[in-house]
Amino acid sequence: MCLAIPAKITELDEGNMATVDILGVTRSISIDLTPQAIVGDYVLVHAGFAIEVVSEQAANETLDLIRQFPEFAEDVQPAPAV
Repeated sequence: MCLAIPAKITELDEGNMATVDILGVTRSISIDLTPQAIVGDYVLVHAGFAIEVVSEQAANETLDLIRQFPEFAEDVQPAPAV
């Protein structure tokens, strides 16, 4: 399964690169697949590439779900050693 994480573009850099904020962490990503993206846009990031521009509302809904993962993980037990 693949997972794309919403990120906010904070800076456009040279060579179709951008700096993004993902839950307070700054990363450099490629915007080759989303050349229309501008500073302030939210994009879905997968494998270091922005793959889609999304609305702020959609991004925030997804980020809210991601913030809940630690709560889900509390109920998950590690697989038994084989």
